[in-house]
Amino acid sequence: MALSTLEISALTKKWPHLKRSFEVYHGDQSRDDAMDALYARFLSAGALAFDVGSHVGDRIGSFRRCGARVVALEPQPDCASAIRLIFAGDAGVTLLESACGPKPGEITLHVNSANPTVSTASADFLKAADGAAGWEGQFWDREIPVPVTTLDALIARYGMPDFVKIDVEGFEADVIAGLSRAIPALSFEFTTIQRDVAYRCLALIAKRGAYRFNIALGESQKMDFAEGISAGAMEAHIRALPHEANSGDVYAVLDR
Repeated sequence: MALSTLEISALTKKWPHLKRSFEVYHGDQSRDDAMDALYARFLSAGALAFDVGSHVGDRIGSFRRCGARVVALEPQPDCASAIRLIFAGDAGVTLLESACGPKPGEITLHVNSANPTVSTASADFLKAADGAAGWEGQFWDREIPVPVTTLDALIARYGMPDFVKIDVEGFEADVIAGLSRAIPALSFEFTTIQRDVAYRCLALIAKRGAYRFNIALGESQKMDFAEGISAGAMEAHIRALPHEANSGDVYAVLDR
């Protein structure tokens, strides 16, 4: 079920700077229903999902409602604390306060205190957002060091996931670079201010195996195509999108 108004209010009192995130990503039952229907294509009871860039955990909730166990990665301390509170007592959720990238180590996270959903490990993302239409008023005012793991390391520790969601504000290709094998299905976020990142993601995924691709714009939770298309066709589709499309998620499914 979606979080209640009282639960969202309690979370907001504890972390007021996350108010917008709690209100946007929790508490809307119709949105949750649509999200669950989408992820049910990839996840069922007993499945394993990796949620890379969990923010305040709305996707964790959806994956759990589909019956999947979840390994969630969220490097922002307050967001991680909120996830721990929301999913307290749920043994099906493993939270790692870590980023994910091409190799293990440490990286600088650029934090947007007023809008933490767009905090990023990508300096190129900051450059792309600077002066871009629709990104006015965004400021990354703090930097924190965070640990980094890789998708390969996560697989070695937790097993092969049935689905991986990657939403890390311009660092998606770096995350996929840390994956050396084909996995059944994954998604990555893209933005129209950094289409080149989406193209790199598509190329990397295509090297891992024979995948078909689909796309859902914004938070629509609806695929644009009735059937999956090739990496080249998806690149052309993203290239043709208007700037105002802003963002969305590309889905890749291994064609077995």
